[in-house]
Amino acid sequence: MERTLGIIKPNATKKNVTGRIIAMWEDAGLRVVGLKRTWLTPAQAEGFYAEHLGKPFFGNLVEFMTSGPVVLAALEGEDAIQGNRRLMGATNPAEAAEGTIRKLYADSFTENAVHGSDSPASAEREINFFFNVFELI
Repeated sequence: MERTLGIIKPNATKKNVTGRIIAMWEDAGLRVVGLKRTWLTPAQAEGFYAEHLGKPFFGNLVEFMTSGPVVLAALEGEDAIQGNRRLMGATNPAEAAEGTIRKLYADSFTENAVHGSDSPASAEREINFFFNVFELI
């Protein structure tokens, strides 16, 4: 069993597709072991995306991620990280496979509806960034 972090981004929560995305995770065999809806502060977004500090898109990324509420989900399952990445689809929704979250709900390359951890180390860091041990089942 493996854990990963999923984030339903502000553009997807604005479209009111949170439940549909959670259902897609569950239908794919991922179990929600932590869930919260919140509005990220600039400090939280900057801290979460610190690895991108100094890159040209950093300011726009922080602005987007703080533009509305997000849903944070700790997900668990067999091969959860890669399974979720396949389910999300390509970062660019124009290149995403039919039926993937980004093909269905993304608006653009930068407003791509969801985030998912890309490695076990990232998953651990990202889950621990947003959840404490008492918030995870």
